[in-house]
This record gives sequence, C-alpha cells and structure tokens, in this order.
Amino acid sequence: MIQPILLLGYGNPSRGDDAVGPLLLEAIAEQIDPTQIELITDFQLQIEHALDMQHRQLVLFIDASVACKTGFSFSELQPAKDNSYSTHAISPAAVLDVYKTITKQSPPASFLLTIQAQQFELGTGLSELTAHYFKTACELVIQLLKQPQFNAWRTLVTK
Repeated sequence: MIQPILLLGYGNPSRGDDAVGPLLLEAIAEQIDPTQIELITDFQLQIEHALDMQHRQLVLFIDASVACKTGFSFSELQPAKDNSYSTHAISPAAVLDVYKTITKQSPPASFLLTIQAQQFELGTGLSELTAHYFKTACELVIQLLKQPQFNAWRTLVTK
C-alpha cells in the first residue's frame, strides 16, 4: 500500500546545515502514522523521485537553503522546467515537471519547506542559526500532518 502523504528530506548529513532535511524527518519519525505517511531521505533530488510521487495526495520537500532569510519558508510548488532539469541534482519544481511529463498527469499537491542555513563544511553539525529554527520547522511539519489536506496546508504558506 502506498501512503497518501510523502515527505522527502534531502541533504548531506555530513555537511553541517545541509543535514537539516534528513534530520527533520528523523526527529518526527516516531510521531507519524506510517500507514498514512512515508518518509524518504536522500542526499539530493533526482529525476527518479518523480516515481515516488505516484498515487500520493500531498508531497512535502524539506531542504536547507542559504537563500532563505526568514528562519524557514513554506511554499506551494508548481511544475517547472528550470536550469537544474539536466543536472545531477534537480529542484523540487523540476521533479514535479518530470512527474507531469512521464505520467501525463498533474503532480500531487506539493510544497517546499526550506530552513535557513549558513554552514556546509564537511564533518560539522548544525550551525546555531539553523539549530534555532529546526525546532520550529519540526513543529510546523507536525502541524501540517495533523491536517493533511491541501487547503489546510495552503493557508500556512509563507507570504
């Protein structure tokens, strides 16, 4: 059975703040209903992740971001063929575009949670800044999972 909700946390656990996506999934793993929610971690997004989205109702991508200037950002995603489309690692929007291309269907409702990051050195842990926002980001994800409906998630999108 495929669970209706998919959370994809990606980043390198050995590179400081880049680990925040996989760490967040690890932090909430004991609090989820595994019959409803699947957690997938990876170092980076690949076109193959489009197949993981099949038969889902909601998808949440979780990643570290130096571009995020507000602690964390929660946004709705739309399929887009961007510059990452033909690179080794691709963006969440490009994964949605691959899904649309291979299935000839609209992708499931998808969102992106980025957490502010600043250090990516090999062998380091989370920076103080990222660790500060990590707990709040975990609380947001738990809140989302308590109301697993598109409209409920959409009302929490960062303006």
